[in-house]
Amino acid sequence: MIELAIQWKDFLNPEFYIQHGGLWLFLFIVFAETGLFAGFFLPGDSLLFVAGIYSNELASELFNLNNDLLNLFLLSTLVFCAGVLGNSVGYWFGSASGKYLFQRKDSFFFKKKHLYAAQEFYEKHGAGAIVFARFLPIIRTFAPIIAGIVRMDKQRFSFYNIVGCISWVLVMLFSGHYLYKFFLDRFSFDLKSHLEIIVLGIIFVTTAPVIIKLVTTGKRK
Repeated sequence: MIELAIQWKDFLNPEFYIQHGGLWLFLFIVFAETGLFAGFFLPGDSLLFVAGIYSNELASELFNLNNDLLNLFLLSTLVFCAGVLGNSVGYWFGSASGKYLFQRKDSFFFKKKHLYAAQEFYEKHGAGAIVFARFLPIIRTFAPIIAGIVRMDKQRFSFYNIVGCISWVLVMLFSGHYLYKFFLDRFSFDLKSHLEIIVLGIIFVTTAPVIIKLVTTGKRK
């Protein structure tokens, strides 16, 4: 029997989920990270980028269309459904338990400062926050919950939910897929061999604004 040695750093490595969990774990993480407040620590942008690189392998777990572009579109459709559903669940959860969340004490899976940061972001950008939040870790998880708390019109929320998810999926998945092919074909440079550096870069670029916002918000409070 083969034992899998798992370290804490593996949970921050998107390639780990794809190689050891496959398509269905990947889709569940997308769902959880876009709507369940306990999923804010899961990889999001970097996971989609890496999934674009492994799009053929992931799509083949369901149905291999024997075409790079078709497999990528199949995967994109599945991720889109998971992302839209995740935000919808977050909206429902916010509308059902908004008052309770602001009164709840902090725990390992719940930090009230994230809720306040998402609320401030939502108040600043309005309905567009549902679209912008897709590209911001932590904010991405809490924005639909805030929309539910403030009782944003459901049809309006659904529209921005769909637009935001399409943008997020196309940018991250297609970037991963085609940048991998570009560097491999043009420079014989395999991004799979340097994913740690690429993932760290994506995490830094996407989380830096959120960290700054959380720090400044915390000082004001």
